[in-house]
Amino acid sequence: MLQTCQAGFESVLVRELTDAGLAVAESGPGWAVAPDRAAVAGLAFPHVTMRGAVEFKGESVNALANQIVEFFLTSLRGERVEAAWPCVFGGPAELVGLGRRMSGVEKAFHEQLKKRLARVAKLAVADLPRGLGEARGLFVWFTDFGRVYVARDAFIHGQRRMADDDAAPSRSYLKVEEAFVVLGIEPQAGETVVDLGAAPGGWSYSAAKRGARVIAVDNGPLKGGALGHPLIEHRLGDAFHFNFEENVAYDWMFCDLLEEPHHVMKNLVEPWLARGWCRRFVFNLKFGHVDSVALLRELHAADSPLSRYAPGFLVRHLYHDREEFTVVGVVQARA
Repeated sequence: MLQTCQAGFESVLVRELTDAGLAVAESGPGWAVAPDRAAVAGLAFPHVTMRGAVEFKGESVNALANQIVEFFLTSLRGERVEAAWPCVFGGPAELVGLGRRMSGVEKAFHEQLKKRLARVAKLAVADLPRGLGEARGLFVWFTDFGRVYVARDAFIHGQRRMADDDAAPSRSYLKVEEAFVVLGIEPQAGETVVDLGAAPGGWSYSAAKRGARVIAVDNGPLKGGALGHPLIEHRLGDAFHFNFEENVAYDWMFCDLLEEPHHVMKNLVEPWLARGWCRRFVFNLKFGHVDSVALLRELHAADSPLSRYAPGFLVRHLYHDREEFTVVGVVQARA
């Protein structure tokens, strides 16, 4: 399988795969190749896992396009294509000029496919499916100008570039928007949200624009669309000492703090999950000063608060994340 990740994080992707018992054969900017494996949903750094990826080489645009077309047509035998299917070409932006080569191969591929299977060609969509899970289509990744990996099947880990909002107070707005895609759920009108460490209010604004009622907890000021929003109550205070009301469970807990991750887990996340103060959560953990793979191991351990109180949680290194993980999940109902 070939796995893609955010450029610059391929070394930790390799470490995560190695930690999972997979021998990485090769890696480059934003990608790594390892033996195929069924269970990949729990991995944090991959964005797309191309299953059964096949390598092709060619010195020209047409040479590569011809091989990709033949691979695709051969794999289609006995298969009916009745709906839109993803046809996605990608590669490292760090390779100067690769974008032009990629575009040329993609165009030549579609021209040839249209001549040979026009109906199938019309159904191609040049984007990954939204959400996460298995996908069937055509996935092409350039590791160099004359070398590609091609697969029909992929696991989509949920990361994707999100559209900005001019009213959003900060770039962090994009992270929570992306997190909703991974979780497959987003706040609804009338739901309740506590945003711990909210300032300047990007996450609070994201929930409020959907009609949720938000308590934004921070000593710092709110800005942009969060400032004065009728659905956002700004409470001055510290995220670790939220004045919680007994017998109240909020629909969502948000948290994006510049704090040491173990401190956040022990003194904020664990109490909230253990006491059932929220039903769903989205929070970030900064790994810039800790071993990211060791932190992943701790989060997935059987005795971690997440494993105990929110089985099925997901940890992702998002498209919009930097040196941080985003963790999403649903709290298990207490007996």
